[in-house]
Amino acid sequence: MREPAALRQEAEALAGPLPPLLAAAEHLAASVIPGQHGRRRVGQGDEFWQYRPSHAGDEARMIDWRRSARADDSLFVREKEWQAAQSVMLWLDMGQSMDFASDAKLPTKADDARRLALALAVLLVRGGERVGLTNIGLPPRSGELQLLRLTTALAEGHDATEYAAPELRGAPSRSRAVFLSDFMGDIGPAREALTGAADRGISGALVQVLDPVEEAFPFDGRTIFESMGGTMRHETLKAGDLRARYLERLDARKSELRALASATGWQYTVHHTGQSAADTLLWLYTALERVH
Repeated sequence: MREPAALRQEAEALAGPLPPLLAAAEHLAASVIPGQHGRRRVGQGDEFWQYRPSHAGDEARMIDWRRSARADDSLFVREKEWQAAQSVMLWLDMGQSMDFASDAKLPTKADDARRLALALAVLLVRGGERVGLTNIGLPPRSGELQLLRLTTALAEGHDATEYAAPELRGAPSRSRAVFLSDFMGDIGPAREALTGAADRGISGALVQVLDPVEEAFPFDGRTIFESMGGTMRHETLKAGDLRARYLERLDARKSELRALASATGWQYTVHHTGQSAADTLLWLYTALERVH
């Protein structure tokens, strides 16, 4: 048998390097009080669900004779509830565009997306669901160990590209998925991912994460616009003249995403890094109920 001191030392070594991301996600998850998750339906299980009148074809062993004795000429079957563990796959945009924050008091889009994704995983795993991460092909699993795997992958993950492309690596057919991104790059990969998901019976939710400045476009006069990865740069002397055209294109992108989600059976919302993450988390949690 292993010595208790050695086991404790190993446990402390494992927990020591964990970033504060999990603690932040736990705190966020605790701010949301969800209802019962999963579909309530008849099946193999331990929890009593309901009595129903006996039908032709029911075996005698299925009849609850004590309940039936209280009825006049009626037989009742005692049904149990099956809470089937379902799989939810997360994809988080780790491209360089997500590293943007317009103010030191605001989190980057990536940090807010990480916290939302992990807080959702906390709620789902502790509700008996299986959660995976498509970025690294992490298959859906349940349990606290899976939360540690997700924490490590989300905290350390990074994509060298400017705008990352959604993917469903390792996602089982007829599962659910959540994509978190600013969706500011080419919409083609998102369209391809969602249509491919629909073909496999995968439904889910899109969360477009934006910084407040990206919504307001408060720039005027001489301004230099440069992408986070440095691959794009534009200088103008009249930034204010670009505002209307920029906001029109942003609205068009939102409309595209909303229409794409609707056509493929997904849900869509916008999350701003300056708003309450708890509100978006609650929306996400209930959205997954609506799409399945």
